[in-house]
Amino acid sequence: MSQVVSLSFFRFGSLGARLWALSMMGLARPAMSRVPDIGFWKLCGSGSGEGFTPLPNTAVYAILATWPDRDTAEARLRNTGLFNRYRAKASEHWTVFLSPQTARGAWSGQAPFKVSDSKGDGTLAVLTRATIKPSILMRFWGRVPGISKVIGSDPNVAFKIGIGEVPWLHQITFSIWPDAVKMASFARTGAHAEAITAVRAQNWFKEELYARFHVLSDSGSWNGTSPLRQTDKL
Repeated sequence: MSQVVSLSFFRFGSLGARLWALSMMGLARPAMSRVPDIGFWKLCGSGSGEGFTPLPNTAVYAILATWPDRDTAEARLRNTGLFNRYRAKASEHWTVFLSPQTARGAWSGQAPFKVSDSKGDGTLAVLTRATIKPSILMRFWGRVPGISKVIGSDPNVAFKIGIGEVPWLHQITFSIWPDAVKMASFARTGAHAEAITAVRAQNWFKEELYARFHVLSDSGSWNGTSPLRQTDKL
């Protein structure tokens, strides 16, 4: 069996729904830990604008989870009461299913993603996660908006968002690209490459993880469509 990662996004419209989603960042934890077959999981908020900003977006939340295989992932998300409540409260929801291709680093002291032996071609997703040292917060957030603008204007990115467990300190970037060549072209140039150089030289992070995934499938919609359709156009 090959591990499958699900990343679900939920958009909440009304004030009541947004307050409910915010409260679930704490209240949903016991229920999440009881979901059958679930492995590593995280409840996340999101950033505003292009996503990679210190300002929170109170309308968008995300749930990341690992599962033993694809069938189990799809069944648990479809039939578990907690995920059904999120979908019922949300004005829009979208889930992407991923197969880990490469992973290095740690997340909360764990190595959550188990790399598959089979390497899929085509559409891929990239996730980076870091715990930022408090002493360099201002320098970090001085860099990130520049990267955000570059990603937002890149014609090759099909989807991008910034999420996180704790505002300012625990940050995750997630993006989807039509292929590895286009993703690498972005990563090795401009503001992103400069930021990576600074991270390495100045040791900005207490903990970091980088993972690349083969995109298997998705369900639901985001902004009225599937972001994976954009990869077909690209």
